Amino acid sequence: MSEAGEHDHEHEHEHEHEQHGRGTSVPLEIVDAWWRAANYLSVGQIYLMANPLLARPLEPADIKPRLLGHWGTSPGLNLVYTHLNRAIVERGTPTLYVCGPGHGGPAMVANTWLDGTYSELFPAIGTDAEGMRRLFRQFSFPGGIPSHAAPETPGSINEGGELGYSLMHAFGAALDNPGLVVACVVGDGEAETGPLAASWRGHSFLNPVTDGAVLPILHLNGYKIANPTLLARIPEAELVDFFRGNGYEPLLVTGGFDGEDPMAVHGRMADAVDVAYERIAAIRADAAAGAFADAAPRWPAIVLRTPKGWTGPRMVDGVQVEGTFRAHQVPLAAVRENPEHLAMLEAWLRSYRPEELFDRDGRPVADLDALRPHGDLRMSATPIANGGIVRSLDLPRLDDFALNVDPGDRGDSAESTRVLGEWFAELMRRNPDDVRLFGPDEVLSNRLGAVFDVTSRVWAEALDPLDEHLAREGRVIEALSEHLMQGMLEGYLLTGRHGLITSYEAFIHIVDSMVNQHAKWLESASRVPWRGDLASLNFLLSSHVWRQDHNGFSHQDPGFLNIVVNKQADVARVYLPPDANTLLAVMRHAFDTQNRVNVIVAGKQPAPQWLTLAEAEAHVEQGIGIWVEAGNEPGYDAADPGASVPDVVMACAGDVPTMETVAAAQLLRERLPDLRVRVVNVVDLMRLQDPSHHPHGLPDRAFDAMFTTDAPVIFAFHGYPSVIHQLTYRRANHRNLHVRGFIEKGTTTTPFDMLHLNDLDRYRLALDVLHRVPGLEGGTGVAEIADEWRAARSGAREYAYEHGEDPDWITAWRFATPPQA
Repeated sequence: MSEAGEHDHEHEHEHEHEQHGRGTSVPLEIVDAWWRAANYLSVGQIYLMANPLLARPLEPADIKPRLLGHWGTSPGLNLVYTHLNRAIVERGTPTLYVCGPGHGGPAMVANTWLDGTYSELFPAIGTDAEGMRRLFRQFSFPGGIPSHAAPETPGSINEGGELGYSLMHAFGAALDNPGLVVACVVGDGEAETGPLAASWRGHSFLNPVTDGAVLPILHLNGYKIANPTLLARIPEAELVDFFRGNGYEPLLVTGGFDGEDPMAVHGRMADAVDVAYERIAAIRADAAAGAFADAAPRWPAIVLRTPKGWTGPRMVDGVQVEGTFRAHQVPLAAVRENPEHLAMLEAWLRSYRPEELFDRDGRPVADLDALRPHGDLRMSATPIANGGIVRSLDLPRLDDFALNVDPGDRGDSAESTRVLGEWFAELMRRNPDDVRLFGPDEVLSNRLGAVFDVTSRVWAEALDPLDEHLAREGRVIEALSEHLMQGMLEGYLLTGRHGLITSYEAFIHIVDSMVNQHAKWLESASRVPWRGDLASLNFLLSSHVWRQDHNGFSHQDPGFLNIVVNKQADVARVYLPPDANTLLAVMRHAFDTQNRVNVIVAGKQPAPQWLTLAEAEAHVEQGIGIWVEAGNEPGYDAADPGASVPDVVMACAGDVPTMETVAAAQLLRERLPDLRVRVVNVVDLMRLQDPSHHPHGLPDRAFDAMFTTDAPVIFAFHGYPSVIHQLTYRRANHRNLHVRGFIEKGTTTTPFDMLHLNDLDRYRLALDVLHRVPGLEGGTGVAEIADEWRAARSGAREYAYEHGEDPDWITAWRFATPPQA
């Protein structure tokens, strides 16, 4: 029997549910056979390229020349998979397997082959001896499959190349999937990561009636690559307290040590899995009857303690391997060169008694059929994990939410994200089961509070009368961990739904690596034909570098854009809408895309509004455009922009840089009316890149017509200037490109002084034009104009430092439409 701990009062009646939904019980002898078969297949993938059934003694030529893979975690993963199969067969409960120790790729592939799913999806890898040979050969082999549980692994939503994300993916997958059990194996090395540590309380956002359940299974095999793991070494009483403190009732299963008969371990594991499924069923039934109104349920969790590399070689070259860190990867490393190691490998493989597990043709024996769920109930075949179930959203019309911008009197001030909030609230109202909003406690701060007219923050813990917008059911999830929020959103997207994450721009950096991994998943999945499309991962960074007036330098960092632009061109997109209507058009576009990472940066503070909705939609469609009214270019022909040659191009990307560029162009128009100034606004940053490098790249001919091939270009950019140079270095006029952006100067100061610190203010941009347009700097009266602008620039700083705010000539500035417009 499992050491299940004391049942608390919440589970007094759980035995009433024990037989609910069960079919025929599967004998543990069959369970053991499946487990042995999975172990055999796991070892074979790491070592063999021929002779898969050991039809003759192993020879060096049967062994791969490069031995790659991870054995240490595989037997534990196989044990869990086997017992979950038994639970599914007996109960019919849909279950998703999330593999935290992604290094255990051979285990996941082995079980999907035994399930039959692998051969269905990859017909060349049949369920016979030749298929087994190909299965073994392809693993970690050139032209084959990765060693991790990757997109190529049926049933997987967690790549595992980087540890820490499994449990948050599991909670995201459970959202809006009532009846689903998400069994998540957490490796004890993975459990030491910050993201995983933040995930244990993810059940605080689950509703037992409308969502699925997550069953964490902590696999303690004791070691990482070269060190013991923390949770494996703490006293068991502390481990139990750790789980209870995180809202679980732990079920302890220990076995496999000192040569213990695996059948005894199977008995304990079977009991723990049964108790876990029954507790989940009881919680669901109780919640449906109105329980947990005052407190969250205590969910089951399994703590499985087995030796690392269990059933592998115990001693190699006089050193213990099983149960130590030496079993982590390849226990026998010199099999081709060392006859003793070769003999040990053969003995190891034969210890699983493959003749009992596979027939002469290499097919799994018929007895194993009893442990194989049918159809989509197979964890490897579930459409929840394999994609293709994403539903199209009912996207609201933009007309009902757009600002009324007068083309003859542009520049009225508004909060762009507040306008977006109204549209997003309607999106959630129309799609009550498919859209969620995630973020670190910033929905109201980022002016998206309109969503609370439609839904609440979901909260399973205790409620207080003073709480606002908290409820047992809700479509908004907020926690102060960007890791947890993005991970839950990823799990939600990977199982066929849609969502948005918001964050302060400076702190989204904490998920840089998560974005890398998700982008790599999307790129790899695009090459797997049976993987369906996924809704895009959408970011809204709305508390950005240029408007951190009260937070200061620690909150000023636009470098996330640097990370994203370096991702695969088929995946990465960056949008910098200059106003509310453009933000609406960008966001609607983002929610209509698949298989992308869309990063949208938009301010939440009052700012000028430039474009009508029709203009904004056209601007987003083009991604880049010439703003004729903002410039001063007589004779400009929109049908042939190359026919007119400006003296200078003033380009901008981002809401604040756009305002400063338009203001700078107005200064030039007012003081130097004969100077031909062209203003170019960029909303889709990837339009700047060479079209051979990115599908959104503007063709060279169109780019040259817009930016010219020889005029100076002053580019005001939201982020670090190097990004623009990186994207445009292949363009003909790059030599004349001068970029202003964030140069790591910041403090707690006024908005204009922040621009001044980084040389991105309107006066600096206008002075750049005077300096860079050939022959202009020494012209009549130009020196006096420059002095005037320098004085205004300095005066603005002096005023701010004395009064604590920017002067009226900055704050009250308004765009003046030029006469020719």
